[in-house]
Formats: sequence, structure tokens, C-alpha cells
Amino acid sequence: MLRIEVIVSEQRLRVYDDSDSVVMDVSVATAAKGIGQQLGSEQTPLGRHIVRAKIGAGSAEGTVFVARRPTGEIFSEALRQAEPDRDWILTRILWLSGTEPGLNRLGTVDTMRRYIYIHGAPDADAMGIQSSHGCVKMRNSDIIELFEKVPVGTVVDIVN
Repeated sequence: MLRIEVIVSEQRLRVYDDSDSVVMDVSVATAAKGIGQQLGSEQTPLGRHIVRAKIGAGSAEGTVFVARRPTGEIFSEALRQAEPDRDWILTRILWLSGTEPGLNRLGTVDTMRRYIYIHGAPDADAMGIQSSHGCVKMRNSDIIELFEKVPVGTVVDIVN
């Protein structure tokens, strides 16, 4: 079974196979406000998670999601200019759930309740820098590839 590791200090996401070989290694963007577990912190949570749900199968690249639902829009720079403060969640969503009670599961540290995802972002957005609202942002082509590789239940370790 594949497993995912997000390395915040490197702004990288790596996918490993059963023999611990890297089968995918891409630049990502984690939270602008750094790492943290608390609800409302807009920080990326550490620890062991699983992919709880996969959302967006078959959607066009650039599909815009709000509250995990496609809006009917396809991202464009004109759309960004019209709504510059919008948090763009595009193409596919891997919704994460923490597995460690008190660290990233239950109460005010629950990753799933915080709506922490691995998701696509506008292609013009820089990767390799901390810029999200807590999620792990990826290039759209990368999230499509990752989405196709990993099943629900895949382990996701987020480390510093």
C-alpha cells in the first residue's frame, strides 16, 4: 500500500510504495501561518492522518470547489481578479482525518473538522513556499496524479 509524507520544512510531498521507494516527489505549499493543530489557526497540522474521502473524480482540471462541492466554475485569472480574496480549492480534494487523539483527532485539534485537505491550486500560485490557509496545495496536474494513485484510507504523515 502507498503512503504519503508531507515535509513542511521542505515544502515537499512524497509518495512511497511498499518497498519504501519514492514513486512521486513534488513541491507543495503548506500554511502561511506555519504548523499547528488548533481549530481556527489556519496552520497545517502535524502527525499521522489518513485520506478520509476523495472528492472530484472526473472533474475538469481547474474545477472550483466550495464546501467540497463543484461550483460549476473553471478557474481563470479573470475569475481570480473578480474575487481576489477567495481561497481557491481546485480540481481534486483529498480530505484528511487525524488518527492521533489529542494531537490531530477529536476536540479542538480534529483535522477533519478543520477541513484540512490536499488539493489543487491555481497554476500561477507559487509552490515551495508557505501560503495556504492550513491545507496542502499542489499543482493541478500533481493532484490529479496523486488522486489516481491513492485509495481512501491511505496513510498521510505530516512532519516538520
